[in-house]
Amino acid sequence: MRTVFYIVVAVVILVLARMSFFAVDAAEYVYVTRLGKPVATLDGGDNAKGAGLHFGWPYPFQANTRLDRRLQAFDLPSAEFLTHDPEGKTIDKTLTVEASVVWRIANADAVDRFIKSMGTPERARELIGQRINSQLGAALGQMRMDDIISIDPGQEPGKTRVDDTLDALKGRLLASLQKDLDQKFGIALVDIRLRRFNHPVQVRDEIFQRIRSERQKKVAYYQSEGEKQQKNIASEAEQKRRDLLAQARYKEETLKGEADTAAARIRNEAHSQDPEFYAFLKKLEKLQTILGDNKTVLLLSSHRPLFDLLFQPPRPNGMGNGSPPVIGPAGSTSGRKGGEK
Repeated sequence: MRTVFYIVVAVVILVLARMSFFAVDAAEYVYVTRLGKPVATLDGGDNAKGAGLHFGWPYPFQANTRLDRRLQAFDLPSAEFLTHDPEGKTIDKTLTVEASVVWRIANADAVDRFIKSMGTPERARELIGQRINSQLGAALGQMRMDDIISIDPGQEPGKTRVDDTLDALKGRLLASLQKDLDQKFGIALVDIRLRRFNHPVQVRDEIFQRIRSERQKKVAYYQSEGEKQQKNIASEAEQKRRDLLAQARYKEETLKGEADTAAARIRNEAHSQDPEFYAFLKKLEKLQTILGDNKTVLLLSSHRPLFDLLFQPPRPNGMGNGSPPVIGPAGSTSGRKGGEK
């Protein structure tokens, strides 16, 4: 019997000894309580003090609560928020938002706050989701729809206006939630990603109709602007045409005046060289206007003064006694000098 007793005692001692040793992994915190009172928080990231094998009291005298010290991520359930346009360009519509959250326990000192306030990561995720949805709904209610759904380029290359809006929104959410979650619950909020914006099926038809109406307004505006620009261009072209025509006419009159002046000068120079011959040519021009009509027949005597210009033309200046004789009205020849018979 003693042998059996000793064996049982040895087994109990071995079991208690085995239960008194526990290991701390590098990816976890171990929250140690003895008889319900916290005594230590072992940080697996600290190789000198936390990670490795540790000795303690066996259960139920000592309880070791293990918590993940790494980053933890989860997706928030889809939430519907009412959007608002401060400028009144669009009507209020329900917007469905899907987001994801990255968080972790702040540090080893925050484990005690986390255990006492949250207890488990599941409750922590529930609390974070409620806080984020509340802040997100208030922020979206003050934003313009064009800031959330847009294809306009952003401030940085490769980004759109939506990226800038989401970055600013994420920054405001993190700034408003991080301090409160850390001080009260020991939670470090690392990142919030708004993955998707969408409208519920019930309101999409109304939204599409609104979009069509706005696009029709844009079409009418662009057509009106095009017609206005077309009229302005036509008016400018007509004014330019008138200016060019006026300049051309002015230049034409100028050139005509210069030509008339040059012609008068040349005519005066020619007239001054032989005034008698010039008068003879002018009389011939008048005679041509009288006798040049083929439809009119005139029966005139050759002894009339009208034909004296033909039978007795003036002699050019500078001709001497050797000038050719002039044929008279009766066919006789006579020599003239200076236009005398």
